[in-house]
Amino acid sequence: MSDRNSPDLAAAYSLVTPEDNRCLYRNWATTYDEEFAIRSGYRSAELIAQAFLDAGGKGPVLDAGCGTGLVANHLSTGMIVDGVDISPEMMEQARTKGRYRHLIEADLTNRLPFPNAAYAGLTSSGTFTHGHVGPDVLEELMRVLQPGAVCAIGGNTTFFREADFKKVFDNLVAKKVISTPTIREERIYDSGATPPDGHENDTCFVIVFNRH
Repeated sequence: MSDRNSPDLAAAYSLVTPEDNRCLYRNWATTYDEEFAIRSGYRSAELIAQAFLDAGGKGPVLDAGCGTGLVANHLSTGMIVDGVDISPEMMEQARTKGRYRHLIEADLTNRLPFPNAAYAGLTSSGTFTHGHVGPDVLEELMRVLQPGAVCAIGGNTTFFREADFKKVFDNLVAKKVISTPTIREERIYDSGATPPDGHENDTCFVIVFNRH
């Protein structure tokens, strides 16, 4: 069994509590980009950023679960981006990239420290997955978005089904909080890279919608 404090994907997928998240990413922050994202050919952040741009996304954008700043790295230069994450150590790595206006430490499962309608867009990659956060946080994220805001989020396909994201999306659509999402399935890792053992064929959903 993987040690939850040992920095690898197996440990990340076995996280249970917010404190588990803080401990793991405290240990992983300085090597995450090189030892995981680059080596594994991790594609999700770029896919989410491109989907956001293709949908007409604009700033200010909130990057939820921003980690080391991989999504913002692929957004348009000059776009105003704020990042929120539970790990201050991961955000310190994001800060070095120079792409964020503000980086805010917060637990996405609690009320966020932002006023209503503060942002014109939302991105999130690698956050809606095993051991992290589920669909119950979506309604609070919608609170901080302006009408018409473009949202592009990624969700591990297995976790998406297990956590019944569809039910939550359907409810938000029925309440006219969001538009009907467009969803496509993509590989998480480049086929020519070195994904974590056993995860070579993992996929994610790229989910795009608008805040009503």
